Amino acid sequence: MLTLIRRLARLPLRLLHAIGSALGWASFLASPGYRQRFRDHVQRAGVPAAAVRPAIAHAGRMVGELPFLWLRPPGQPLGPLLRWEGAELLDEALDAGQGLVLLTPHLGCFEVCAQAYAERCGQRQPLTALYRPSRTPWLSELEETARHRPGLLTAPASLAGVRQMLRALRQGQTVGLLPDQVPPQGMGVWAPFFGHDAYTMTLAARLVQQTGAAWLLMACERLPRGRGFAVHVSRPPEPLPPRPAGRDSTAEDRHQTECAAVINRAMEHLIRQYPGQYLWGYPRYKAPRGA
Repeated sequence: MLTLIRRLARLPLRLLHAIGSALGWASFLASPGYRQRFRDHVQRAGVPAAAVRPAIAHAGRMVGELPFLWLRPPGQPLGPLLRWEGAELLDEALDAGQGLVLLTPHLGCFEVCAQAYAERCGQRQPLTALYRPSRTPWLSELEETARHRPGLLTAPASLAGVRQMLRALRQGQTVGLLPDQVPPQGMGVWAPFFGHDAYTMTLAARLVQQTGAAWLLMACERLPRGRGFAVHVSRPPEPLPPRPAGRDSTAEDRHQTECAAVINRAMEHLIRQYPGQYLWGYPRYKAPRGA
């Protein structure tokens, strides 16, 4: 398998995307469960079917481009393939020196977000990306090796990883998360996502409020015909609510739910801009592990 992945990594991005498109449609047509979940999520979000049809192929393109992104030589930057929008917001946040939390949903090529930041800002402040290691040993090793690039660090989705991110923020560095990923039991709250309760991580808001870090939204849009990626950086549409005074556990629980709802609305804001590149088949409404 590793030999095949290495060979695929040498192919042009346009060809990898073409292979991925075929894979996306094959998976959609071959799996009734996946099709139903895809359609259910689209219906819950109230997005027109025509707007999300491209997402079937984009789900496959996400897989097809991974060999290129993971095994690309360190001396081959993404720069020529990137088009930035809102990059000045990164500079502004880094100038403040209070740390930065970047949030992106399962949208477009979210794998590029971390690498793009590392190339542009990594020498100034590195980015620590939270990830959940694969349960397949060879794939986990490949992920960890491929994601270690100059200016880019990784933190496992564990207590040790959370501590690592807190340290990074307190040193004025940057962390990146996918807040629409379903967390393990006890690490989230039920909050509305497109009008329906979804188990949502509390980590993103806690990182911001415990360190005083800034937070921004980031999305990577695939451009047509393998021409590269458009990286969009934007401010959240609304701020996080202030933490309650005192130590009332009920008020704190309510506050965490309010924060999770704000972040979910921020993710909805991005997804509605690029509905044709969201992973609608991701099991967003499932119960958490351990529930």
